[in-house]
Amino acid sequence: MFFSIRQPILGILMACLLAACAVGPDFRPPAAPGGDRYTPAPLPAHTVAAPGPAGQAQRFVPGQDIPAQWWSLFQSPALDQLVRGALARSPGLASAQAALRQADENYRTLSGRLLYPEVGARLGVSREKNSSLEGAGGVLNLYNASVNVSYALDVFGGNKRQLEGLQALVDYRQYQLEAVYLALTANLVTAAIREASLRAQLQATGEILDAQQKQLDLIEQQLRFGAIGRATVLVQRNTVAQTRASVPPLEKALALTRHQLSVYAGRLPSEPGMPEFDLASLHLPQDLPVSLPSALVRQRPDIRASEALLQQASAQIGVATAAMYPQFTLTGNAGALATSVPALLHASSAVWGVAAGLAQPIFNGGALRAQRRAAIAAYEGAAADYRATVLAAFQNVADSLRALEADAAALQQQAEVEALASESLALSTQQFKLGAISYLSLLDAQRTYQQARVGLVQAQAARYADSAALFQALGGGWWNRPALDNVSATTTLPVAAGTD
Repeated sequence: MFFSIRQPILGILMACLLAACAVGPDFRPPAAPGGDRYTPAPLPAHTVAAPGPAGQAQRFVPGQDIPAQWWSLFQSPALDQLVRGALARSPGLASAQAALRQADENYRTLSGRLLYPEVGARLGVSREKNSSLEGAGGVLNLYNASVNVSYALDVFGGNKRQLEGLQALVDYRQYQLEAVYLALTANLVTAAIREASLRAQLQATGEILDAQQKQLDLIEQQLRFGAIGRATVLVQRNTVAQTRASVPPLEKALALTRHQLSVYAGRLPSEPGMPEFDLASLHLPQDLPVSLPSALVRQRPDIRASEALLQQASAQIGVATAAMYPQFTLTGNAGALATSVPALLHASSAVWGVAAGLAQPIFNGGALRAQRRAAIAAYEGAAADYRATVLAAFQNVADSLRALEADAAALQQQAEVEALASESLALSTQQFKLGAISYLSLLDAQRTYQQARVGLVQAQAARYADSAALFQALGGGWWNRPALDNVSATTTLPVAAGTD
């Protein structure tokens, strides 16, 4: 008896040992790009400085880590409050969290089916008639109770590859969630900076309009005394009208930006309580982290998501390969069969059975080989998509770094242009009052100053936006923050080396 039981047990153990082998390629993350910089020319130690709070020099710090709440470096309590509220109310973030939970539960569903035997219980009763039986007209009742066990042996690792692919999809959803988080916070910061820029442009335009109106009042007074001709007055009126006409587009852009900011924050545009932003309330970050190129591929959520899809495609090669090999199944049942319920408890009513099965594809018109070739082609496509994602990420960082350097220099020059234009306008105004220059010369000075003032505001805002773009391009520091969802990533099953 012992020998008869030991043989099936040894067979099952041998099958489990065979199941440690998984066919198909073992996934290894692609190597990170080499080099120690993102741009052809080395970065300077810091940007140039310019007058004003937005003109401070910014220092590049290679290898410095990025804080999880990077927007706090702008030192704006209103911005920090807005971002925190948006993270709690954003429908896009909630959707990404739900997609992650769905992927995690799909993994748990399949792992429960593939990793463990399927066990079921059955109770039944039947009434039969057999003429050869005596008594009760040959009619008897049959009662049975049994437990059935079935298990598909993963001899060639097809199940493991399926789970590996599903785990990769869970990782993909996790990094997609991080990408949504990063995009949301970056969009909020840049929209707040755009609002601050538009407010500053409106303020500058209003001040210019006030000065032009005062000049118009003076010219009209001179017209009444006959000191100048009506043509000069018409020119100034046209100038005031043109400046006033530039206000509605700025007000429209500000209103649309406010609406967009409300939607980013998960609010209706009509809801009250949205903070207002101006450039004076923002602080320009002084130290700018510059992650090493080798670290960027582990920091960018879009790169990690693309890598997860690449692993999923690699696992599908193993699934397609395993489908070409035999499939082994074990089934067993144990229970009791009797003509009465009390008799089910007697040892004489015990019944059991054990069975093993093997299924081997023989001919399917080349479908399985074609399926494997398709999986290989999908992997090659995913690898190309991964390389494209990495290239785009490195371009983002390179663009941001050069924008920071160039826009700092542009602000320095624009500040000088604005200072000279302001000085020239003051001098031209005085000279016009004394009759030393014509009105056309004064008008040119006014237009030059107006353009310089608005250009200065735009150059100041560009430096704030450039800083936010760099933090976004480097990944946003998500790795320094607790997980966004209460779903813990399922540990990837170890996969032994297999054959291609």
